[in-house]
Amino acid sequence: MQIEHYFTTASDGNIAFHVTNDHNSVENNRSKLALKYGYNAYKLYFMDQIHKDNIVIIDEKSPTLTQDCDALITQLPDTTLMVMVADCIPILLKDEKKGVIAAIHAGRNSTFLQIAPKTVQKMIKHFACNPKDIEAIMGPSIQKCCYEVSVELANIVQTSFGEQFEKNRYIDLHGINKKLLQEVGVQNISISPVCTHCSNEDYFSYRLDKKCGRFAGLIHKS
Repeated sequence: MQIEHYFTTASDGNIAFHVTNDHNSVENNRSKLALKYGYNAYKLYFMDQIHKDNIVIIDEKSPTLTQDCDALITQLPDTTLMVMVADCIPILLKDEKKGVIAAIHAGRNSTFLQIAPKTVQKMIKHFACNPKDIEAIMGPSIQKCCYEVSVELANIVQTSFGEQFEKNRYIDLHGINKKLLQEVGVQNISISPVCTHCSNEDYFSYRLDKKCGRFAGLIHKS
């Protein structure tokens, strides 16, 4: 059993059906990704992401597309989970001892709803995972240098999570997610330094272009 993870780039093309009418190009981009990383394209599971906190466990009977969902968990072998983003944080979780993987769409709303620790708690409940064995990887996304929000949202961050996560209406979603994961016992946490908004790296950014595509966080269990 081996667990690997990847983050695609804009050069890999748009991998989200919901942002284009050209479904053939999305299928083609996804097929190329399967060849590039060597996973089974027919066992790729993804979500109709809605910025909430619904978490679904994938089993043998699950469809490849899960509706109304922002996190997936599985223990199935030869399986890949995908989260699609363009500024939101793609969080990937893995417990190599239990062979459990998860993919989380952690935008602002889902972060406020504490989707990351809720996913960990579900891994603990359903698969007896030890949080000390769970590794969390946060991929490229908009960073606190660029994530300006309204006064109302800035106040929510201050009162709900702490003043250290807000400065002049710029909020630190990575810091909030790290704090929430640590509170449920996850200590092995890595955070990409790449800001999708200002780094000029090869990633889509919704704040730069409302019509942009989506890149992906992928986690694969062989």
